[in-house]
Formats: sequence, C-alpha cells, structure tokens
Amino acid sequence: MPDPTAENITAIILAGGRGQRMGGQDKGLLPLAGRPLIAHVIERIRPQVGEIVISANRNHEHYSRFGYPVFADAVPDWPGPLAGLLAGFAATDSEWLLTLPCDIPRLPQDLAARMISATMEADAEICTVQASGRIQAALMLVSRRLETELRAYIDAGGRRVQSWQEAHHRALAEYPEVDGAFDNINTPEQLQQLERELKENR
Repeated sequence: MPDPTAENITAIILAGGRGQRMGGQDKGLLPLAGRPLIAHVIERIRPQVGEIVISANRNHEHYSRFGYPVFADAVPDWPGPLAGLLAGFAATDSEWLLTLPCDIPRLPQDLAARMISATMEADAEICTVQASGRIQAALMLVSRRLETELRAYIDAGGRRVQSWQEAHHRALAEYPEVDGAFDNINTPEQLQQLERELKENR
C-alpha cells in the first residue's frame, strides 16, 4: 500500500446528516457570507488533495452543482460518518480517503499535509486530528486496506467512529492551538455568530 500523498488522497465531504439542531435543514447548503457552507470547506480542501467527492443523503441536484461526484450512504437510516466513508470507498479508486464534515468552514490549509506527516511517522492506517487536546474523530485519513473490515463493522451494527478508529493503529495530527479552525456549525446561533465574525474581519 503506497504512503499517503496529496495526489492519492480523495477528500469526502460529509453532508449526509439530518441537521436536527438546525431544524432539519441541510447544513451544507445553508448560507455563510453569501455562499453555501460546503463551498467554504471545498475552497479550503481543494488545493490539499487529489480529488473531492460529496457524501449526501438528500438534495443531490444542489450538491452536484459544485462539480464533484455526489453519492448517498449505502446503509439506510442515516448511520453517520462511517457509512459515508464506506460509500466513499465504492465511489473512488483512491488509496487514501480523508473525511471532512461539511460544517467546518475554517479548516486549516495544512490539514492534509499534517495528517500525511503524522500517518507516515507512525506507519498508521488511520489518522485523525487532536486539536487543543480534543479528538476530532470525524476528520480522518483512512487507508483503503481497511475497507473490508469497515464494512464488517457497519454490517454488525457498529456506528461509533472513535471505537472503530481505536481498534486500529491510529495516528494523531496535533493542533495545540487552533483559533476556531475546527469549530463546527451545529445551531442557527453558531451560524449567526460566525457570520458576524466574518463581517468584522473583512
């Protein structure tokens, strides 16, 4: 299995959630600074990886307008990020997949590079982010070697991202100070607050 590089990584932007704390709205399509939330994530990650795909369980027509392949979970009942990862393995030939929630619009511009470095240093099969001491489990760089095992875990009812990660050799890309880079948007109030912050910084 080749080492991860920017060219052999496909980023999967996870836009398949229910958006319950947003009143059921599709978070990736909510406007922030005049653009859909997912557009900010695409802008940040596009220079860092070889390909981008979008995992979405609704509004495929809207997501397809960004110009990237769009696919739904292969598992019913909105089972979470691992289902998006599994569907991503089927949707791309890349040796490494990098999952990214659609609601983290200020991702670091060196995210992929730091995760590649941590993965290679630890000779790991999975890498996730530890920011200010907190694990950001939905951000994960995963080797295709784990596809079969991931499918078995999901078929057996497994859903917990950290539990699955911890069962493997996992590296951590450390971000001791992040300045909001990994803050995700879960509520209308958080979206409004970030909107105000962006306007103040223009």
